[in-house]
Amino acid sequence: MSLAVHSQIPESSSGENPVDDFAEFLDEVLDSDSESFQSSKRRKVEVNCNGSSSISSSGVLEVEKNGSLCEHLAGSYKDMCLICGQRLDQNENENEKSEMEELRVKIVREIDLGKRNLRTKQLLQQKKLHLVLDLDHTLLNTTAAGYLTQQERYLLEGDHKLGDVFVVRNSGVDLVTKLRPFVGMFLKEASEMFEMSVYTMGDRPYAQQMVKLLDPKNEYIGDRVVSRDDSTRNFEKSLDVVCAKESAVLVLDDTQHVWTEQNQENVLLMQRYLFFRNSYDSFGYKYCVSHAELKTDESDALTQGAYLAAILQLLKHIHGMFFDDKVAAGENLVDRDVREVLESVRSQVLKGCKVAFGCVLASEAHSKLWNMAERLGAVCSTKVMDPSVTHVIETDVKTESSQWAVREKRFLVHPQWIQAASFMWQKQPEYMYSVL
Repeated sequence: MSLAVHSQIPESSSGENPVDDFAEFLDEVLDSDSESFQSSKRRKVEVNCNGSSSISSSGVLEVEKNGSLCEHLAGSYKDMCLICGQRLDQNENENEKSEMEELRVKIVREIDLGKRNLRTKQLLQQKKLHLVLDLDHTLLNTTAAGYLTQQERYLLEGDHKLGDVFVVRNSGVDLVTKLRPFVGMFLKEASEMFEMSVYTMGDRPYAQQMVKLLDPKNEYIGDRVVSRDDSTRNFEKSLDVVCAKESAVLVLDDTQHVWTEQNQENVLLMQRYLFFRNSYDSFGYKYCVSHAELKTDESDALTQGAYLAAILQLLKHIHGMFFDDKVAAGENLVDRDVREVLESVRSQVLKGCKVAFGCVLASEAHSKLWNMAERLGAVCSTKVMDPSVTHVIETDVKTESSQWAVREKRFLVHPQWIQAASFMWQKQPEYMYSVL
């Protein structure tokens, strides 16, 4: 398995990079057919007892280990040894073939891991981490032109004052894309702290079109684009196609469960960006008027709830904590884990708040909000009428728990107060979510 996201890795100071040399050789072997293996112009490689290799002047490929010919231990491809290229016995034991294939896969994985580790060291030396960005509903919103409502079709004519609206052709269909407010500034400032890549479940032509809209001068993302065509899993994202160690990677996405369970701790969950009527409908907001219909947009001012601006501040904070000289004193940066920093920051958002949930909330919603509040650092309770409770979560001012909160002068807030704190990564003003 080769990495779908490639980073240019310079040679070592000695002018040799054994990981890259072996990777190139292995790629050459895998790409060769039987005819090329039978060619008289094969390279001769000699492996000494220390495992090093050299190329002799002979035109015959021989691999020696401790004075003996190659034992074909590195696996095979199309019944040919990956090291010496010799045709193997067509009737050899199937179990041996399986073992060789497993070893071959292991070698490829180790090469990929070596590249990822090397790239991570290079980034850390530059005081950078890696940031993976989702596209749809995170950095932009796209719909087919045919799905525009009558009130939205003005966007096709360009007769509007909204910025960053584009019509692009994809597979014979006109697509309309709206970039999220503040996205240009976000990419510019984030690029100073992170090497960035894009990972989308869209196909590669679509992904490349969207990246060109986001980064027209090719300054921030480059060719680090992963589409569903490059993913190693069906209907799921995984960091195994990102050229960096998972401990040095953050992910910005509006959907957490699309990531493998192993990688969900890397995810900064983003408030979903919806602009078109069709997108609202897709996520169940049947009775909302879209931004496009209202000719408005999400705010780009941090004080008014600009989500990308808030995330940028969060990224700066996490980056500062990760590279803090006092915290990292005596510690190798390679051994640090940005996921631990992320969890530490999350646990401070609602620290000092004791939250009680009203009985009107559905059990499933209650459980999700409870877990969310605890991860944000709040203490949760089922006892509403507790003197230590600071916030009562309710949707109806007429309930007994709501009346108690009013009498005792506790904050009476809607469940969205917890959700907003989770998306903004900071405690939100209670008056904005008051049930009164």
